[in-house]
Amino acid sequence: MFRVIIRTIGLVLLAASFAALVIDGTRSIAASKLLVTSFGDTAIYLLPNTFPALKPAVEHVHPVLWDPFLVALFLLPAFVILAVLGLLLIWMVRRRQINVGYSGRP
Repeated sequence: MFRVIIRTIGLVLLAASFAALVIDGTRSIAASKLLVTSFGDTAIYLLPNTFPALKPAVEHVHPVLWDPFLVALFLLPAFVILAVLGLLLIWMVRRRQINVGYSGRP
């Protein structure tokens, strides 16, 4: 049951990644230049009250986590982050292959 839920969340993230890619592509075609929505812009749009409190909370844990790590993560395109998270979730709950023809003894 747990595996089905995680796999479904992964597929929803992959679908959201594809939708974000299509939206960015449509905006780019309309503007005649490359326009990509960053993950930070998407996070600000989805979490307008919570996102400003993220920086002090992360800097309280360790200041290095915010500037080189999370700032670079928030500058990446949203469809890349969503696709990586979706694929990671699907990969985590995959079934292991049975090695047919090999001995299972140590």
